[in-house]
Amino acid sequence: MSVFRTKPVTAAPHVDAGEPVEGSLHGEVSLRRVLTARHLVLLGIGAIIGAGIFVLTGQAAANYAGPAVMLSFVIAGFACALAGLCYAEFAAMLPVSGSAYSYSYATLGEIVAWFIGWNLILEYLFAAATVAVGWSGYMNGLLGTIGDAIGIQLALPEALSTAPLAYSNGRLVWTGAIANVPAIAIVIGVAALCYRGITQSAFANTVIVAIKLAVILLFLGFGLQHVDVANWDPFIPPRTEEGQFGLGGVLRAASIVFFAYIGFDAVSTAAQETKNPQRAMPIGILGSLVICTLLYMSVCAVLTGMLPYTELGTPKPVATALEAYPDLLWLKTVVEIGAVAGLSSVILVMIMGQARIFYSMAQDGLISPRFGRVHPVYRTPHVGTAFVGIVATVLAGLLPIGVLGDLVSMGTLLAFSTVCIGVLVLRFTRPDLPRAFRVPAAIIVCPLGAFACLWLFFEAFADNWQWMSVWILIGFGVYFAYGVRHSALARSASDSVLRSVVARRRS
Repeated sequence: MSVFRTKPVTAAPHVDAGEPVEGSLHGEVSLRRVLTARHLVLLGIGAIIGAGIFVLTGQAAANYAGPAVMLSFVIAGFACALAGLCYAEFAAMLPVSGSAYSYSYATLGEIVAWFIGWNLILEYLFAAATVAVGWSGYMNGLLGTIGDAIGIQLALPEALSTAPLAYSNGRLVWTGAIANVPAIAIVIGVAALCYRGITQSAFANTVIVAIKLAVILLFLGFGLQHVDVANWDPFIPPRTEEGQFGLGGVLRAASIVFFAYIGFDAVSTAAQETKNPQRAMPIGILGSLVICTLLYMSVCAVLTGMLPYTELGTPKPVATALEAYPDLLWLKTVVEIGAVAGLSSVILVMIMGQARIFYSMAQDGLISPRFGRVHPVYRTPHVGTAFVGIVATVLAGLLPIGVLGDLVSMGTLLAFSTVCIGVLVLRFTRPDLPRAFRVPAAIIVCPLGAFACLWLFFEAFADNWQWMSVWILIGFGVYFAYGVRHSALARSASDSVLRSVVARRRS
């Protein structure tokens, strides 16, 4: 039994509403196909538009790239676009819930699939907790603004709005706080919504995306009137030290703002709940990437035009830019509302995605079969959703999550590069498979996408190699302790060998 065994690949026929044709067992309650291409584009926007616009734009401009942060977003978006093309081919051909994990299982083998699935936990589970902490800060700020307006203290004290643990000098220390209550509340609320059903989750995401897009467009419309083009000169500030400004600063900023794109691949985890995924998945993945890249560039241009880039290195750069103009102070509160809404949708898509990764891994026997259960009424992977909600609640409420930001990006980049390699491998090993969507010039696009993602990975790995190494070792320990012995593919192979031996003895 080889740990590099692969799952048989059979391209799914075109499917519409009703029961899925792939991956279900007889008598098993299955996921419901209800999502359209529009839902998928909105899910992608919901996952991508969040911390990137409301936090990272200003910090990357102030510390690394200056006004050229627009180019940094283009570079990071280009790497994501290459991976997105590969995701689109896989998702249209194999419309299942496991995303990069399932694609790796079909092309590169079980142990590689486990490695990618383990790293996807970094992306989805820890990103949900990280964003929840950011949501807490914005929500508490909004409560303070509302309280000041009506003369009532609404903002929570620091003891109830910050983590009781902090990371200092390589160890965790107590801060004296009790718990980050807003972060706990948002994770519980979003997890409950995801538990209730995919239709309700998609509807809530649509409403949230509409709110934050309206807020972003308002900022662009009113902020554009205060742009001073002199703030864009020099467009690429002279280099001061390694990785700061100059061309090197633009590239370093690209590896930082990559976090802003994390989540677009969550669209592929909804493939098993999508009507006509062969058409809808490429539209959802690539459409959301294009829209978000244009929005990121536009916000960067207005931000760096409203204020000199040196003044944007704050936790709330959009609000900081608005505070400089008294006639736009009303918009500051609106932006805080948009940030709260935007970060909420990111948490929602992250929890949805992680529960469906667990669902696929449980179906394959690599983790407990409990995670593969589907609620008989709501038709959601309810056990996985509840587990993700509980773990994310603990992380968001008790721990400082900032140190995990680079780890989240690193896990995602490994998944992206593996998908790029997998598409090219399958082109040679299974050229006969029908592909509803094909990566153009795959012999160039796939290696280029893998190289771009791995280059960004090693940019972050240089500073965080010890944390990533520990995470990987724990993952392989879990696989060899449980997954390798309970693999459904291994059991199937063993049963086949046993039947063959019995048949030979009878003959």
